[in-house]
Amino acid sequence: MAALHLVQQGKLSLDSDVNSVLTTWKVPASPAAPGAAVTLRELLTHTAGFTVHGFPGYAANTPVPTLVQVLNGEKPANNGPIRLESVPGSQWKYSGGGYTVMQQLLLDASKRPFAELLRDTVLIPIGMIHSTYEQPLPTSLKADAATPYGVNEEPIPGGAHTYPEKAAAGLWTTPSDLARYVLEVQQSLQGKANHVLNPDLTKQMLTPGKGHWGLGLEISGSSTEPYFSHGGVDEGFESLLVGYEHNGEGAVVMTNAKGGGRLASQVMMGIAAAYAWPDFQPVVRTAIELDRSVLARYVGTYQLAPDVSLVFTLEDGQLMAQATNQHKFPVFPESETRFSWKVVNAEIEFFLDSAGHVKYVVFHQNGQDDRGIKK
Repeated sequence: MAALHLVQQGKLSLDSDVNSVLTTWKVPASPAAPGAAVTLRELLTHTAGFTVHGFPGYAANTPVPTLVQVLNGEKPANNGPIRLESVPGSQWKYSGGGYTVMQQLLLDASKRPFAELLRDTVLIPIGMIHSTYEQPLPTSLKADAATPYGVNEEPIPGGAHTYPEKAAAGLWTTPSDLARYVLEVQQSLQGKANHVLNPDLTKQMLTPGKGHWGLGLEISGSSTEPYFSHGGVDEGFESLLVGYEHNGEGAVVMTNAKGGGRLASQVMMGIAAAYAWPDFQPVVRTAIELDRSVLARYVGTYQLAPDVSLVFTLEDGQLMAQATNQHKFPVFPESETRFSWKVVNAEIEFFLDSAGHVKYVVFHQNGQDDRGIKK
């Protein structure tokens, strides 16, 4: 929203080469996309083609890199270099790396600290007075923050991680403040509010492109009842935001535990049932029995992205799946090659060669398909 606000002010263009504005750091040339230019529109819609899906953050008392060190993957950054891996605009692939490029773009365009820019252009105008992009969280606010918990149901050692990748992972907020954001988007679309964006730019923000993404938000639902949404995952925190475009309804669910996104999804289904929403309905699946020898051929690690993998193991005759930095859960066969989870609405499909060996898998979720090659 802050990027679009700068577009509205004429300080940025949605369709110009971002290197014409970037000064502190520039998008390097890439053999994957010779001579390619990246635009703000592509950054916002996750179609720019950058590496790095997400960021783990930095635990207490560990060195925190500068933004340029994050962009270049230089120590003490814990991510690889953020570089083009496909031709900009050619495909959708979620990239926190691309949003980190956008963070640098906003810094260079505005000549202001990121947290200050977001405070003055978005948070305060909307009324999100209990939110900040300061990283780490200022000491004066720590008493108000929830304690993050890990997979072992113990507090994250040292508390919340620090995220210099503020655009991708750096917002401290509350459910009530995020609800104010949802209301602002809904009312701006209808011409009833213009605290940050005019109706035309809000309409552009909510227009789906590749991967069903608008300019910063995922767009789902039917043509008559579309809704926008976004999930959030930081170390020990997971959340989900939903807003219907036309009827003013929506919800925000936030959790302070790793894996809490599953609970957030279940709560959202309960809200949907209570308010008769057409979406977020339980999915009924039918599992079949497969021989252990069939399940065994799927065991292994599959690389979905440079920093995201799925690991399948066979435990007491049950195929288990574990994504990077996530809990391990059973998956259940719906056919000989297609499996699903009970804890999340997603499927995995294995593709075999003529000899019956696994070539790759495709992870299906929310209308998106991500291919993973077996390592």
